[in-house]
Amino acid sequence: MRVVIAEDSVLLREGLARLLDYADIEVAATVGNATELLAAVETQQPDLVIVDVRMPPDYTDEGIRAALELRRRDPGLAVIVLSQYVEERYAVDLLTGETDGVAYLLKDRVARVDEFLRTLRNVADGGRCSTRRSWRSCWRAGAGVTRWNS
Repeated sequence: MRVVIAEDSVLLREGLARLLDYADIEVAATVGNATELLAAVETQQPDLVIVDVRMPPDYTDEGIRAALELRRRDPGLAVIVLSQYVEERYAVDLLTGETDGVAYLLKDRVARVDEFLRTLRNVADGGRCSTRRSWRSCWRAGAGVTRWNS
């Protein structure tokens, strides 16, 4: 599996890269903003993108807009959004429509590395929120990860 990480916090970005490397997941690129993310995905053609919601320059919704654009361009691209913010509009935007290969995780609710890695692998393999449920019921608030069906 090839992954592109888009995170403006250098410590988190590099920490994620090392964690994935340790788990034998190839990190194709790490970037710090949405513009670099779009370029990296075009050149690296990853299987999965991990993206922060708020990124430079405005720190509003640049990451989620880039994730939505990437899914529009390539509906098969797996996307995991990492966020510090519980803002329903971001989750609704991402989890409306086709949700195969999509997850929205809260950074401070990911309590176990093994669960995070399992989520990455499942989402990259096309895991999804059940289309029989609303996005709210796909969200497991205690762990801050989406549920999936395989």
